[in-house]
Amino acid sequence: MSTQTTPTQTMYADADPRSRLATASAGVTQAAADGFGASSYALFGEAAPQIDDASGRTWITRGQNFIVAYTLARPGAVLRRTGQVDEYALLIEASQPRAVVTAGGEEVLVPGEHIAFIPPGDSSITLPDGGEVVRIFSSASGDLAALCSNAATYADPAPHIPPLERWPDPVGGFRIRSYPLNVAAEEGRFGRIWRCTTLMINVFETAGPRDPDKLSPHHHDDFEQGSLAMGGSFVHHLRWPWTARLRDWRDDEHVTCPAPSLAIIPARAVHTSASVAPSGNLLVDIFSPPRRDFSDMQGWVLNAHDYPAPSSPV
Repeated sequence: MSTQTTPTQTMYADADPRSRLATASAGVTQAAADGFGASSYALFGEAAPQIDDASGRTWITRGQNFIVAYTLARPGAVLRRTGQVDEYALLIEASQPRAVVTAGGEEVLVPGEHIAFIPPGDSSITLPDGGEVVRIFSSASGDLAALCSNAATYADPAPHIPPLERWPDPVGGFRIRSYPLNVAAEEGRFGRIWRCTTLMINVFETAGPRDPDKLSPHHHDDFEQGSLAMGGSFVHHLRWPWTARLRDWRDDEHVTCPAPSLAIIPARAVHTSASVAPSGNLLVDIFSPPRRDFSDMQGWVLNAHDYPAPSSPV
């Protein structure tokens, strides 16, 4: 008996910039040799933090290839990394706080509404006024992976996701690179996207609730998505395809995650997220490694001049 798939169809509405992606038309495979990975949800602040010390309170959750550390820092906090194996990101979504980042012999002031990529090796982030910050790492940071609230989910690797391969080194070598988030929207561009050698981060904001007649259910064959809510509230809708094996079947999920929160969406799960708060909805999508289909779209990656794509698909 041949393996059946759903009919090939476009996953996005014509007005959605993603409808032009090379990956936009695809059927969902109905037979999965290794089953499906599990979703995870973390509502930061509702459970005890994984770290509670002089620096503040930090909640840590992971996907297969990435780790998110959400911190409510105390004034004067210093967040250190010693012998960091690869680049990581610092996200300050609000207008405050400000951070002083030290790494590789540099010291850089990173103000609010900025994203920064911090090089491997020893580094520190000082927060003179405290405040809310997010750091995003690859899962190669084993000490953080062990602390994650959902570490048990990844006791075995998630299915369908190949090992993380880092993208080429940045132009001019590793250093602290900081970019403002307040980039004007542009016709045909999807969100506000930055990448480094291990991560791709897409920051986008919607003024109010999403139109229920304009959702975008889609799936990813071989990578997870982390959806980090930094403002408002979102409902994450997930559906797993049926296979010939009853044990693969999973109930649909419709999970409300107010900010701050993180949803981990597994490979091959059909999903879409809807903002539901009256205003201030802000979602940050996280991928590791960077997405090739997004990178192939001219002008979508705002720091592509600093971080080249591989010469051939990875």
